[in-house]
Amino acid sequence: MVKVLICIPTYNERENIEPILRRTLKAREDILKTQSFIEDIHILVIDDASPDGTSTLVRSLALENVDILDRTEKLGLGPAYIAGFTLGIAQGFTHFVEMDADASHQPEELYRLTAEIPGSELILGTRWMAGGKVVNWPIHRKLLSRMGTKYASVGLGLPFKDVTGGYRILSRDLLAKIDLSTVQTRGYGFQIEMVMRAWKLGSPITQVPITFIDRTLGKSKMNSKIALEAIWQITKWSLKRVFASS
Repeated sequence: MVKVLICIPTYNERENIEPILRRTLKAREDILKTQSFIEDIHILVIDDASPDGTSTLVRSLALENVDILDRTEKLGLGPAYIAGFTLGIAQGFTHFVEMDADASHQPEELYRLTAEIPGSELILGTRWMAGGKVVNWPIHRKLLSRMGTKYASVGLGLPFKDVTGGYRILSRDLLAKIDLSTVQTRGYGFQIEMVMRAWKLGSPITQVPITFIDRTLGKSKMNSKIALEAIWQITKWSLKRVFASS
């Protein structure tokens, strides 16, 4: 049977975390009622020592089916997810959801992703496909996201509409084949690396349209350093691909 762990990395998300957890728990109930192949769904908050007390708030809520993994410092998105995946694998979970804590990913749409678990090793919540959309982003953010996906797709030979999105499901089998100890990226390039490696492995990958709504509370963690890391990694991978085929 399928056991799903929803991994939610946090850093200074005190304003957003309670509503997103309650919405996700409601979505959990609905999915368990309608998708009988799923045995259980659990939520893991992975907090990188948020100075605003995100971790303390989560503990004080004492919500059933919600756990928290405290880390000692802010180490990046990739390491946070890897820590969550590693813990979940040890606990017997078979599938792992990546979800942001800022309410940009809609828990009410999770059923669309979980419905594709049979037959898929990677399920990509996709903004830039038919049925997908982005709400409240200025035009420059939309262009940056679409250009990032285009650059990665062309350079790495990936036939997907949205390789930078962070709402997705990965199977335990895929994570075992990738070998998490060999993942190179720490920031948002982590999302691209996981798609690239899954594609190279020939894993079954499914795209699902989602609605992305920009955060209304708190501050985005995206900055120029994170963006440059992703661009540099894509460039290195692209060059390696070109030389390998020549």
